[in-house]
Amino acid sequence: MTAVDLTPGAPRGRAHWAVADTLTLVRRTLLNYRRQPVAIVWQLGFPIVSVLLYGFVFGSAMRVPGGGDYKDFLMPGMFTMTMTFGLMNTATAVVSDSGKGVMDRFRSMPMAPSAVTTGRGLSDLLVASAELAILAATALAIGWTSDGGVGGTLLGFGLLLLLRFSMIWVGVWCGLVVPNTEAAGALYAVIFPVTMISSVYVAPSLMPGWLAPVAAWNPISSTVAAARELFGNPGAGGGSWVEQHAVLMAVVWPLAITAIFLPLAVRRFQRLSR
Repeated sequence: MTAVDLTPGAPRGRAHWAVADTLTLVRRTLLNYRRQPVAIVWQLGFPIVSVLLYGFVFGSAMRVPGGGDYKDFLMPGMFTMTMTFGLMNTATAVVSDSGKGVMDRFRSMPMAPSAVTTGRGLSDLLVASAELAILAATALAIGWTSDGGVGGTLLGFGLLLLLRFSMIWVGVWCGLVVPNTEAAGALYAVIFPVTMISSVYVAPSLMPGWLAPVAAWNPISSTVAAARELFGNPGAGGGSWVEQHAVLMAVVWPLAITAIFLPLAVRRFQRLSR
């Protein structure tokens, strides 16, 4: 991590140092990935294997409402699942820094307190963008296409990154709450059912009657449905209000999650010094 230049000069405001400290922490995180590229490979391993497993092994047995290629139906769900599972990476990185005393060092340094959380958020969003690009290239290689045009395709990926942005703050809060990396890994037992009870793999209309509304109102389902709509891929159908307004809810849900967990993450970090 680069040292802050304290030589005399023109006075700098708090906003300047907050931005400078944030960029320093972003650089620190990206350097860690550069030194350990296997971390990104590991993070992408599960979704890529899932694409191959569900797309080619189980795909022939899957039914898409209204017809269509299951791989085209599946890929927006896999993009969304990868963005959701990203909170595990965030939580693990945060709790690892806490366990190594990095957080204590940050609090003892003359740096903006907000830079720790914002730096983590920005760096994780950059890494998520790279992961999404790699996964999209994999999807294109197996035959997935986006028929939504340039504008629709970019907006679809933008909504995916918006979901990942909201998951960052859930991950930061979880990383500051759980005691160690083992406990952070146990979060998988919570996240996996949440992603399964959604429209990632199958349409909610094909689920039991009592489970279908739960899957339809899952925030993950809104992003999946919005991505399918914007990419011009086969959709899950459904006549409920939330399914008919998927693009709107793909914006509302992440903003609501961010509004809840961003303040919680900041307050939790501030409480660590007490």
